[in-house]
Amino acid sequence: MGRWVLALLAPLGLLGACRDGDRDVGTVYIPRPELTVTVAAAASPPAPFSPAPPLAPVADANRADIDRLAARSLDVPVAGVPRASLTDSWIDARKGGRQHRAIDIAAAAGTSVIAVEDGRIVRLFTSKAGGLTIYQFDPAGEYVYYYAHLQGYADGIAEGKHVHRGQVIGRVGSTGNASPDAPHLHFEILRLGPQKQWWKGDALNPHSVLAVTRGGAAPLRNEPAQPQPHDRPIDAPSTPAPTPPSR
Repeated sequence: MGRWVLALLAPLGLLGACRDGDRDVGTVYIPRPELTVTVAAAASPPAPFSPAPPLAPVADANRADIDRLAARSLDVPVAGVPRASLTDSWIDARKGGRQHRAIDIAAAAGTSVIAVEDGRIVRLFTSKAGGLTIYQFDPAGEYVYYYAHLQGYADGIAEGKHVHRGQVIGRVGSTGNASPDAPHLHFEILRLGPQKQWWKGDALNPHSVLAVTRGGAAPLRNEPAQPQPHDRPIDAPSTPAPTPPSR
């Protein structure tokens, strides 16, 4: 074993002969300061793993509005469609990174679209995305209901006309960017701002309003922490005038 140690250390100049006169008496270690090796201190042991705390529930800035509208028991806007069959497509992803600020209610083309409650028709409009659309204010002018992709309007429907809950105002279709193979009603609810601009407001989840149980409004899904301003640039007028530019 000693010979192997000598073989390893000799090239480093760490060994030297110890002599007594003309006689070798052994081999000893000779310090070489320039070859001193600094050994790094051992790293501290890693901290014990702590799982991240669970995410806090998202605050619902629109809860009061949803509860207020749910208490009105609004009609489902497509005739014959039960509440239990409504699908919550609120803020689902759409092309171009958009979010779906509405729900889609599938039905056969030509199915009656009805007013969800009493109110006033404030705008009949044709847009690239929504096709034939209707904007209806609620009785107090606090909310606007938006019906899109219509096949047509009901007879007698006009801007400024007052309508009643359950009154037929249009027909389900697939105008605008809807697929001809999947006719449906695109339905939105917006809380209006102080200027009462029919194309602009804070979006509310219609499913949470319409899918009412005996216990009140439906549980919220993916509700944002803050109100969601919804400005429809396709439909919005370029000036404060009430009539948008033709497209």
